[in-house]
Amino acid sequence: MSAPDGSPVGAERSIGQLFASATTELSALVHDEIALAKAQLKQDVKRGAASGGAFSAALVLLVFSLPMLNFALAYGIRTWSGWNLAICFVLSFAANVVLAGLLALIGALFAKKAKKSKGPQKVAASMKETAGVLQNAKPHPRAELPEDRTPAAIEAVARSQS
Repeated sequence: MSAPDGSPVGAERSIGQLFASATTELSALVHDEIALAKAQLKQDVKRGAASGGAFSAALVLLVFSLPMLNFALAYGIRTWSGWNLAICFVLSFAANVVLAGLLALIGALFAKKAKKSKGPQKVAASMKETAGVLQNAKPHPRAELPEDRTPAAIEAVARSQS
């Protein structure tokens, strides 16, 4: 088994190798976070499209079904009840409005789910949290440093690597 930079696990690695390894892992983490944000955004778009489709279906149903359904339902009510034809047409229209209202309610539920989902905001918060943890990270104290590995030399190498 080996570390991401190819050196064996447990072997003593230089500061440059450790920094390169941390940079590589941080880059992979950022790429994974971006991929997660894209996936969540795609899911939100699908929910929004479903919502728009349900609203469109409600509108189309209401517009195109009114003449046929109103006539059929009105004459059916008149045949069944013997009421005045005008009252039968009003009842037929009311049935269509109730059906369109149910479809609009379904569309509103999908829209609420799409709006409630805060996928990209979750990813952004996670990335900020990761950055905050990395900023507050402190290196482990070393017992003894060789002469060529003074803290100033280590910082110079770390700056040149970034």
